[in-house]
Amino acid sequence: MMGLNDNYLVSTEWLAKHLGSPGLAIVDASWHLPAARRDAAEEFRTAHIPGAVHFDIDAIADKTTSLPHMLPDPVTFSGAVRKLGIGDGMKIVVYDAVGLFSAPRVWWTFRVFGVRDVSILDGGLPKWLAEHRPVADGPANPQSRHFTARIDHSLVALAEDMRAASKGGEAQIVDARSAARFRGDEIEPRPGLRSGHIPGARNLPWTELVHDGRLRPPAEIEEAFARAGIDPSRPALTTCGSGVSASILSFALASAGHDIAPVYDGSWSEWGQVSDRPVAIGPA
Repeated sequence: MMGLNDNYLVSTEWLAKHLGSPGLAIVDASWHLPAARRDAAEEFRTAHIPGAVHFDIDAIADKTTSLPHMLPDPVTFSGAVRKLGIGDGMKIVVYDAVGLFSAPRVWWTFRVFGVRDVSILDGGLPKWLAEHRPVADGPANPQSRHFTARIDHSLVALAEDMRAASKGGEAQIVDARSAARFRGDEIEPRPGLRSGHIPGARNLPWTELVHDGRLRPPAEIEEAFARAGIDPSRPALTTCGSGVSASILSFALASAGHDIAPVYDGSWSEWGQVSDRPVAIGPA
């Protein structure tokens, strides 16, 4: 069993030492649930790590669907990140304003589009600020660079993949939503969605993998998946409400030395619509 993978997490000390280095792209991936009543773009303009750019998952998304922040096509993605000053061969460090919430979604997105050298800042902006490290304000003014998107379909789960897994396929389904939402005890926050979960899924709320804005150690990650009835050494597919917290599960698995689990991009926003897709209620 490998230790926490340094290729996936970088420390605030490392980033502070390398601020301004050629070939380093710092990405503020902050995104907040509507109930939080927080404006990630405005917060970025108020204070961000020097040299960072803001990646808006709602803006850099597929605009042809009503589903929230779905992955864009490769041309749209490459055009957007070029304007952010992110180019081929750069090392990318992603962080968010919560500590570890939306950063894994952007980490996973870069992985989907072929970037291998992308990491998450351990502890994110809260840890950076707590250590009294420098911040900048105002908008970012990056210089456009050339970026080539090479999509890796193996990291993206589609509805048909979830249906196959639900029917007893090889892959395990892990749902990152709260236990109450998983069981169907709560009404879904997005209108028009049924309550419950994909039949056969197991529940591992993402909050069990994060403590004080930081990813838990590998042994605790292993224990959390085991408690949920998931074998991390076997194929898994992750899902949640809209593909954000599902990425935390995939990132946790990768950081603990396992394969990156494909994320169901549509997640419950797609599956929970009134359709022919089956829904289960109650515990796993």
